[in-house]
Amino acid sequence: MELKNNKVLNITFAAMIAALYVVLTFASNSFGLASGVIQVRLSEALCVLPYFTPAAIPGVTVGCFLANWMTGCAIPDIIFGTLATLIGAVGAYMLRKNRFLVPIPTIVSNMVIVPWVLRFAYGAPDGILYMMATVGAGEFIACGVLGILLIFAIIPLKGVVFSTGRKK
Repeated sequence: MELKNNKVLNITFAAMIAALYVVLTFASNSFGLASGVIQVRLSEALCVLPYFTPAAIPGVTVGCFLANWMTGCAIPDIIFGTLATLIGAVGAYMLRKNRFLVPIPTIVSNMVIVPWVLRFAYGAPDGILYMMATVGAGEFIACGVLGILLIFAIIPLKGVVFSTGRKK
């Protein structure tokens, strides 16, 4: 029964994170910041959550997929934007021993992948290096700054927020 409860709990964590990712993307989208050459997706701050639980990996990945689909992104953006988020989340989980390194994989994966999506899916006329800089800056703000703040905000509540449900 314990193993089944942990599976249900992990699915619940992932679903809640995915839903929150979608809501935060819509919030960013309402300010015109969810996509484009200059973007600061508030939802990308959630990509640091693998620091606390591996359930965040499918959570942010599914959330990114749904958010991209629901905001009308092009098919390559839905696919490769989601892939960038997945790569970042897996990398964040792998670097979880040092909380200050956790945002780096998300920043780098989006900085490298998204400019090519902007060029080939949307025909953005800007140079790839320029778009790498602008997307990287937006990711640094969302994931590097807001993500680290999120980690520090959750650390004191870690046992409550990411409880395994087990009685001690």
